Amino acid sequence: MKLPGVSEFSWRDVATEARLLLIGIPVFLWTMIPIYHMFLFAISPKEDAFSGKLWPDHPTLHNFEIVFKQQHYFLRDFYVQFWNSVVIAAAVGALTLVVATAAAFSISRLKVPGGRMVLNLALFTYFIPAAFLAVPMYRTMGNYGLLNNHWSLILAMVTIASPYAIWVLKQASDKLPVELDEAAVMDGATTLQIFRLVYLPLMMPSLVAIGTYAVLLAWNEYLYAFLLLSNDQEITLPVALGNFLAADDSPWELLMTTGFIYALPPAAVYYAFRRYMVGGLTAGAVKS
Repeated sequence: MKLPGVSEFSWRDVATEARLLLIGIPVFLWTMIPIYHMFLFAISPKEDAFSGKLWPDHPTLHNFEIVFKQQHYFLRDFYVQFWNSVVIAAAVGALTLVVATAAAFSISRLKVPGGRMVLNLALFTYFIPAAFLAVPMYRTMGNYGLLNNHWSLILAMVTIASPYAIWVLKQASDKLPVELDEAAVMDGATTLQIFRLVYLPLMMPSLVAIGTYAVLLAWNEYLYAFLLLSNDQEITLPVALGNFLAADDSPWELLMTTGFIYALPPAAVYYAFRRYMVGGLTAGAVKS
């Protein structure tokens, strides 16, 4: 016996899947084609870099050898600059988590007077494009003697990342039952114990998502890194990659190889924490 509506629902599911594929496949190709061409540059000899072929006649890993052995003028500080990027990204992620977690806990759970106004003022800064704040940030760091110091870039990126991080964590915190805090207080827990034993474990998915967001934001930053850091031993790798474009005969194959290598760590980080990203960044977005 045929159940009513079964065929209808099946065709509806097929139509939904078809629409998703029609949207998803072009988006996937649009995203992957530039990455594929970057990889083609990386495995192509210099003379074949602009051949326009879908696959080089003589693929090689020599470009990777040049990068890893720092055998080009622009790559003489590759490992130092790569390490600078790692340190700065990790520091930005950690500091953003500390600032945003403490602020969200104070606003959402402790109900600090004026907390919501502070949050709204912080979000108001996003009305001004970050690029417009680069020169004022440069002057501020110069006044405090922090130019060409990693702390200048770290503090600048934490300033940019924190308002959004606080907002996301505050929204996620609002979804936690307040009865948990009340029960902990009745058991004699202090505010710090509530924060450490109740709040942090329940907020872990959102904390991982925000930490990943802050790390990737700092990892890919170019403008602020270019303005605030100038010494070859202090700059991050994105700024160093910009130096390739200053040459009359830019080694595009080495630029793409270095860029491809630099793109692998954030891809690995995103892949490792991908299940937290969507859920963590949208926690509390829908009121139940």
